[in-house]
Amino acid sequence: MIRAAVIGWPVSQSRSPLIHGHWLKEFAIDGDYGRAAIDPERIDGFLARFADSGLAGGNVTIPYKEVAARAAAHREPIVERIGAANTLWIEDGALCADNTDGIGFLANLDQQAPGWDKASGEALVLGAGGAAAAVVDALVERGFMVRVVNRTLSRAESLAGRYPGRASADVLSAANRYAATADFIVNTTSLGMKGDGAVDLDMTVVPGGAVVGDIVYVPLVTPFLNAAAARGLRTVDGLGMLLHQAVPGFARWFGRRPVVTPELRALIEADL
Repeated sequence: MIRAAVIGWPVSQSRSPLIHGHWLKEFAIDGDYGRAAIDPERIDGFLARFADSGLAGGNVTIPYKEVAARAAAHREPIVERIGAANTLWIEDGALCADNTDGIGFLANLDQQAPGWDKASGEALVLGAGGAAAAVVDALVERGFMVRVVNRTLSRAESLAGRYPGRASADVLSAANRYAATADFIVNTTSLGMKGDGAVDLDMTVVPGGAVVGDIVYVPLVTPFLNAAAARGLRTVDGLGMLLHQAVPGFARWFGRRPVVTPELRALIEADL
């Protein structure tokens, strides 16, 4: 039996076992995908001895994405660029790391809002945390000029500084100025998650052709997306990013490349 797991602290809230369990059943694979709740005192040792864990690989969630990147003997280029990993596997006895958040982010937009990147003009990213790093990297890859705004300017500057000439930084309170010329806007902060606060952005200044996204998926339609929809803008929720980022890991561990289908999305929506 091939075994994989999601690694974090805590992990009880993770939908990854439901996603991968669906695909294991679909392909009739003799495999298992579970949860590995590893406390902070044990995570370094766990990753150092990952080859002896009985796992073929796993996903990494908060708060260990940066820790996993440092622990890996081999890091894919995206991990080197952003310093965070969400996918692990063993190759020739060594721990390897990738980050598929950007892949999931782009695939979700491509599926839910075809042509969203047609202009490839200006993108506004709210937040500068770990998730924002993968999002900014993906947007730069698609040809956007990216504005990163964050409450703490130094964090935004640190992130934007990785992409000289392609990204710039400012404080969160300046968001409305950049929103007025943005072709794409995305919230990568936790604001709006489970009703926790709201993003302070004036949707009336956003161009009518812009697409607005949110990586939060609980609730599925956040206040941020509600405000954008009320303005008549195209919106994309964060659930698809979760689903699509899981595809490369499953293919690597279990040898079959799954597809994100309406049936899978409905399964996860029912569990939210």
